Amino acid sequence: MDILRLLDDLNQIIDSAPTFGPVTWGLNREEVSMQITKIRASLPQELRTAVNNVRESERLIDSAKEDAVMTLESAKKEAERVLQEAKRESDRIVEQAKIQQERMVAESEILKLSKAQSEEIRNAADRDAVNMRRGAEKYAFDVLSQLEGVVGKVMTSIEKGKQEVYRPETGAQTLPREKARV
Repeated sequence: MDILRLLDDLNQIIDSAPTFGPVTWGLNREEVSMQITKIRASLPQELRTAVNNVRESERLIDSAKEDAVMTLESAKKEAERVLQEAKRESDRIVEQAKIQQERMVAESEILKLSKAQSEEIRNAADRDAVNMRRGAEKYAFDVLSQLEGVVGKVMTSIEKGKQEVYRPETGAQTLPREKARV
């Protein structure tokens, strides 16, 4: 939790506390509010900038995660649709081949030709199904690659924010509370 949020929470506690005239739990409400305002004004601009950068980074990460989930779901649905379409097409072609084969079986002279054509059609349907599946997988891969690029940009933004907070060449350093105590 950042210091600005703590100050906001403290202000909220004072505003919601039961009062007796200008006194809140034995404290002067106006005096405490004035001290909070002074603390807030004395905070370095780098801290405010860092807090804003962190908040923006968190928002970007949340947005990227939502986009990733939506894109992945969309890619899965599209891949499933393409696979189902390929299966339907394959089934249709196989069914046509069976019908054609049954007609040709009646004519004993062309029985061998019928079997060969049926096998060709079946193989073509299998190749088409494999090609459609590869296309769907390529589409999913492309979408995930684009998502990887977006997440990379977010990570770059986070790194820039971290660099703004910690600048060893100027000696200016704003570290989170856990690291500052070490």
